[in-house]
Amino acid sequence: MAGHGIPEAYLDGYDRILAAAAATGRRLTRDELESRRALGERAAEAGLGLRALVGAHLSATRTHWPAAGDASTDRVLAAVEQAVDALAEGYERAQRLAVRQQEAARREFIDDLLHGRSDLGRLAERAERFGLRLSYEHAVAVAQGPCGYEEGDAVPREVESALVGRFGARSILLTTKEGRLVCIAPGDQGEVLAFFAKHAYAAIDGARVVIGRPQPGPGGVVQSYEEALNALDLAERLELDGPVLHAADLLVYPVLTRDRQAMADLVVHTLGPLRQARGGAQPLIDTLTAFFDAGCVAAEAARRLSLSVRALTYRLERIHRLTGANPADPVHRYTLQTAVIGARLLDWPDQPF
Repeated sequence: MAGHGIPEAYLDGYDRILAAAAATGRRLTRDELESRRALGERAAEAGLGLRALVGAHLSATRTHWPAAGDASTDRVLAAVEQAVDALAEGYERAQRLAVRQQEAARREFIDDLLHGRSDLGRLAERAERFGLRLSYEHAVAVAQGPCGYEEGDAVPREVESALVGRFGARSILLTTKEGRLVCIAPGDQGEVLAFFAKHAYAAIDGARVVIGRPQPGPGGVVQSYEEALNALDLAERLELDGPVLHAADLLVYPVLTRDRQAMADLVVHTLGPLRQARGGAQPLIDTLTAFFDAGCVAAEAARRLSLSVRALTYRLERIHRLTGANPADPVHRYTLQTAVIGARLLDWPDQPF
């Protein structure tokens, strides 16, 4: 064992290289430099520290310092510098390769986890390496901004740093997928996803964050993730207010669109007559949307549309005449509101059916 706990094998040939280079003042040959790089790589792969490795070589330099008169100090130090530099280069090269391999393994795991493409038993085993126990419930939060992000970008690093600083790294996985930020946490730790949502919203200008419901078992992560993605799509289509939404609060919308044909029939039957209006159906659908979003308070709806209350009332009366349904009547209101939601979900009338 050499000094600093480094085995002698990692200093193999160093004394001969030192003596030969110091005696003639020549630079280390290509083969000598490559041998140092190879030893540096082996040391990194074996888990030895670079500081200890350099320390062992400096100790060996003192031990094998050429006899007086055989070489000048400059020659010896020049040889040491070249040898240690090659050693460190090989060590760093091995570390970079290891990091790339770890990143590739992590990305492959994340892709399999979020898309359910792997055997669930094997997936659960791999998850343990990343601090996840897939036998428990997990929930997924997804943050989306106007531009996409990749791992290593400033925003994901900032959000991850805040998360780790507050909760530690265990049992939490933060990553990016298709330009979105994704946070996976145990289902009973809602405060983690709430914290993620808060910091993602603060870090991403114009962000919208959706938190999926906790789901059990190895397949729970992909279920919660897909639910969050669907909720993001709904929030965009319906232009829902609020930067942070919970998928559990939006469950009524998938129910409404489960029978697409029935919803399409309702939309055409209820709102189809609005196409006869000057300017088409869209302005009157926007009027109904604002009216319902304002809790059927005419003054608030008019403010949102930048209209006078009188102009809004005229539009509502026009809708009543064309459709036969009165937005102010509780009996008619539910049908109209459901049809308006369906039109927004189905992108009608821009997408006729």
